[in-house]
Amino acid sequence: MKRLWSLILVLAIAVATAGCTKVQPAETASGANAEEEDTVTLEWYINYNWYNTPWGGNVVSQKVTDHTGVDIRFVSPDGNETVNLDALIAGDKLPDLVTLGWWESQVSVMINAGQIYALNELADEYDAYFWEVADAERLKWYTQPDGNVYCYPNSSYSPGDYEKGRISSNQTFLVRKDIYEAIGSPDMTTPEGFADAVRAAAEKFPLVDGKALIPVGAHEFTERGCDSFDKFLQNFLAIPYEKDGEYYDRYTDPEYKRWLMMFRELGEEGLLSNEIFIDKRAQMEEKIADGRYFCMLYQRTDMAEQQRVLAEKNPDSIYIAVDGPKNEAGDMHTLPSSSLNGWTVTMISKNCKDPEKAIRFLSFLMSEEGQKLIALGVEGENYRMENGRAVLTEETQLLMQTDYPEYVRQVGANDTYWMLQDNRMQAEWMPKEDEILYQMEEWTYPYVCYTGQYDVFLTDGSEVNTAQEKIEEIHGEMLPRLLLAPTEEEFERLWDEYVTLREENGLSAVLQESTRQMSAAKEKLGIE
Repeated sequence: MKRLWSLILVLAIAVATAGCTKVQPAETASGANAEEEDTVTLEWYINYNWYNTPWGGNVVSQKVTDHTGVDIRFVSPDGNETVNLDALIAGDKLPDLVTLGWWESQVSVMINAGQIYALNELADEYDAYFWEVADAERLKWYTQPDGNVYCYPNSSYSPGDYEKGRISSNQTFLVRKDIYEAIGSPDMTTPEGFADAVRAAAEKFPLVDGKALIPVGAHEFTERGCDSFDKFLQNFLAIPYEKDGEYYDRYTDPEYKRWLMMFRELGEEGLLSNEIFIDKRAQMEEKIADGRYFCMLYQRTDMAEQQRVLAEKNPDSIYIAVDGPKNEAGDMHTLPSSSLNGWTVTMISKNCKDPEKAIRFLSFLMSEEGQKLIALGVEGENYRMENGRAVLTEETQLLMQTDYPEYVRQVGANDTYWMLQDNRMQAEWMPKEDEILYQMEEWTYPYVCYTGQYDVFLTDGSEVNTAQEKIEEIHGEMLPRLLLAPTEEEFERLWDEYVTLREENGLSAVLQESTRQMSAAKEKLGIE
């Protein structure tokens, strides 16, 4: 009955779908060509409510449109991503192109509902070039039981790519450089050292440019938890994904609990700001740009623009990566990069007004020519090649470093349009990052490991998926309560409740299915 009412609600929402999405303001992407009969405008749905970059007005989108005859109008959710996308699916109102996280249950829902074109069939009919630029390992990984491939990933790596080295993770432990050095560059790898450093920073620097210091920063808290205080922390603590061939429940590991107890202690002392529990991405970006956080477990690329702002104002106020929380044995962090799954996947819906141009558009973006364009801009105008590596022009480099929003508006490179970025290909010819960004990237190299065999996808609507969703909701509800528990005794009581609720709501079934998928992925990848 509950699922029936959910379906009725989604169908009702579908009627008002137009009011639940943001259409990015369009600028003419290709001058006079945009008015020609052979240019088609495709709507591209990006399933992130923070995405607000328009297509058009910069040299990258103009060149792509000139080359492909495709202009783009981006659409993104205005509010809850799941509710908005479910409404589009239920109302059969999917835009021409759809990009969402590979793990989202709607991927299989759209495929099973027959709402998505098979890319291989479109390629066979319209675009043989697709087979030249598509990566064979990625195609094999995403081939469905019916033999078709319905989506293509970005930021995808195979286990073999890791053996070549110099693959970075996005997960970093960051500290504000000047504050960290002023308190003696302390070791923050133990709970005691971490807590003492936070206390010292808060005592010595209560204000940052007249605004209160936020001692510990974090990613956004959602109904499913907080990346910083769950999986990022677990990765820094090198908590295993499996034990004795069985998928492991990392969320109740003793090391994880030990560190949550330390954060609770900081909270009791008033050193976990209320702001971190309620701020959304826009507010966090503003505070990072002001340098208000002392330390944070954070994705480095998510704050690159704010890092540049800090460097321009005061080079000593930037954030640097240092060793963060470690387990009691002092094991190295185990930081994931991307796997064959990638980050997001892009699909062509059967509502697409021109599937031939859509598949050719994707093929161009996947090609080396397209990758150089979205990563670097226009050769001769924004960069030149020297000894196989790109060198940005002085004007482009200066604009990127001093006014990044204007760089995006004028140039639109540096993977501004990241939906089909190929990091492995780009690494062969990309210039070295700015030092203020490269330090964070380089720091991750020794800690990166392949974890794609542990990526689990639970079919939407299945009993085990329902159990997993409930378990995630329990975590999302209990995590802030644990962190804000007023006493150690209350933390222990909540922890026992947390463990029991997870077990009572199907944890064993989730772990069993996760073990099955893990074993199948290992066999498919040829790893033990």
